[in-house]
Amino acid sequence: MRVYLDSCSLQRPLDDQTQPRIRVETEAVLAILAAVQFGDIVLVNSEALEYEMRRIPDDQRRNEVAAILALSKEYAEVTDEAEKLAESFENRGIHPMDAVHLALASTAKVDFFTTCDDRLLRKAKAESGLDCKVVSALALVSEVLQ
Repeated sequence: MRVYLDSCSLQRPLDDQTQPRIRVETEAVLAILAAVQFGDIVLVNSEALEYEMRRIPDDQRRNEVAAILALSKEYAEVTDEAEKLAESFENRGIHPMDAVHLALASTAKVDFFTTCDDRLLRKAKAESGLDCKVVSALALVSEVLQ
């Protein structure tokens, strides 16, 4: 199974763990990463993820995300097809970088595009013709890792 974790999912374990929702989502992301380490899930990296990682101002946070991305076995590059798809998502109200992530996941035909961003989750699930299933980190754990 191939999974694309967006930037907010990759950074969830580094967020303020005093909030119950963040703690629960962190546990889900950590379970996904454990499955990646065991070889049950193939983590897909991308040009967009690396771009966003390089823009993280905090060195420790950036290094943690880099370590997670180092677990990936596949890499999705921006193609003409992905650019056109991202533009269509953006035209329908999806934030530009989120649109790129979603387009990369779809054109790479990953099994699951995973996000902790409620707004992106809602908008992405409303898109038709995606070549991947859009889920929250919690849903991925519930659906796949049980």
